[in-house]
Amino acid sequence: MKVDPRLNILFEDDDMLVVNKPADLVCHPTKGDEYSSLISRIRLHLGTETPAHLVNRIDRETTGLVLVAKTEISNRQLRILFQDRQVEKEYLSIVYGHPPQDRGLIDAALGSDENSEVTIRDCVRPDGVASQTEYEVVRRFERSEGLFALLQIKPATGRKHQIRIHLEYLGHSIVGDKLYGLDQRFYLDFIYDRLTPADWARLILPNQALHARVLKFVWQGRAYNFHAEPDSVFCGFLAGDPIPPIVAKETVTRKQSKDFDREHSANSLEKIVE
Repeated sequence: MKVDPRLNILFEDDDMLVVNKPADLVCHPTKGDEYSSLISRIRLHLGTETPAHLVNRIDRETTGLVLVAKTEISNRQLRILFQDRQVEKEYLSIVYGHPPQDRGLIDAALGSDENSEVTIRDCVRPDGVASQTEYEVVRRFERSEGLFALLQIKPATGRKHQIRIHLEYLGHSIVGDKLYGLDQRFYLDFIYDRLTPADWARLILPNQALHARVLKFVWQGRAYNFHAEPDSVFCGFLAGDPIPPIVAKETVTRKQSKDFDREHSANSLEKIVE
């Protein structure tokens, strides 16, 4: 049985496992090799006899906790916990600027952004699906690149791109977010290899600074409390370390992730032409 050494397993028993997903790795399979997605790496670890079901998912560039069920029963029961909002989720994020309030609740419905050039982009819209995100400012700080803040975030609902959209709506986008950050065209320029050194300098970080840090729930009479700290790039930015240069040469994972994004943005260029 092959085991990918890059699969960071934090917990495993007969029913489930918890991994700390790195940035630039999609959760679902792509057309790449056996290492090109998180679920593929997990299946290599478990072997062909054990099923693997992603109970929760996070975006390609987001780091942090992903829960995987190893049986049909655990998959069904754990999914119900998420659907019934019985799972406490906590994220950390670095955003542009200094939010004026120390804490707040963003209560704004989400739906498709019909005016966007990117087909997968959603936005706040009154006829959308109800969505709520709580946030608290952990720290405000300044670097040579500008003003920033570290936020602790607790999403009450789990919509697609919810945290990223809500923080953009708040006026404090996530540092490095190519779709809901300074300019949404960064997203298309990224997946079609058009980002310039000046663009990367504006993005500051190679990936969006969003990390799924905590999962807490009670299941079958037992309390589970999983934690994972952010990666070195995230922590280094907070510590004031110099930003590592963004190397033009791509890793295999990043290239396959771009291929995945291209497939899911197939209509984006058509909308630009229109």
